[in-house]
Amino acid sequence: MLLPKHSASGTTIFTVMSALAQKHSAINLSQGFPDFPIDEALGTLVYEAMRIGFNQYAPMAGLPALREAIATDFAQRYGLNIDPELDITITPGATYAIYTAFATILQPGDEVIVLEPAYDSYIPNIEMCGAKAVPVKLVAPSFAPDWDAIQAAITARTRAIIVNTPHNPTGAVWSREDWDSLARVLDGTGIYVLSDEVYEQLSYDGVPHFPVMQHEALRTRAFALYSFGKVFHNTGWKIGYCIAPAALTLAFRRIHQFLAFSVNTPMQHGIAAYIGMPDRS
Repeated sequence: MLLPKHSASGTTIFTVMSALAQKHSAINLSQGFPDFPIDEALGTLVYEAMRIGFNQYAPMAGLPALREAIATDFAQRYGLNIDPELDITITPGATYAIYTAFATILQPGDEVIVLEPAYDSYIPNIEMCGAKAVPVKLVAPSFAPDWDAIQAAITARTRAIIVNTPHNPTGAVWSREDWDSLARVLDGTGIYVLSDEVYEQLSYDGVPHFPVMQHEALRTRAFALYSFGKVFHNTGWKIGYCIAPAALTLAFRRIHQFLAFSVNTPMQHGIAAYIGMPDRS
């Protein structure tokens, strides 16, 4: 008999609700995917990459052209200096990147603080690594962090905290002050930060997104996790990436190389070219 490796039971809620939406011809709000087509230019770029012959394995860390495009994009949008060779790894989706980051740092018996409500993969990912999730509720109706509760949840076993901004499912966005508060709470500890930022370009009402990598005190201990699927409306492509300091990236890749090794080559070529287009939609 196989013992379960996590406490989640049955099929994920996303599968259940998507099936119900399809059955009743309802609008599906259960999963974070857009219901409009990708830019035709992006599809054309991927087709051209396949036609030319970019159909074999990509480098383990990701296509250099794509990592360079990401670094340039972050420099332009956030003023960040990201090393494309040492700090960026392309992954088969952001959920994979989250799991791999946990697998990189967790040992059996470790604890991870999870701010709830939360994406339903976090806790199973933590438990599959032999660690324990420690839920801390966000404060409704703003769903702001409760810093006293977070501080109280930290123990000698706390290895990491996972943050999600813009937040799924509430839409709350962390401010610079939130990152400052987290830095104060973590000061003097060895706790890592996993920052799930897959909705980073879907922030509205003039509310800016502040990536963890902009915070000098936190970026040295952080894994920042992203998805092209949310931004370019192509969730079925399952391509994301992890940005982390060189030492953490090296450890991350030691896990990644034995899980997926590499990611869809023609789509990496297409996205790399698309990111650099000045008039992309």
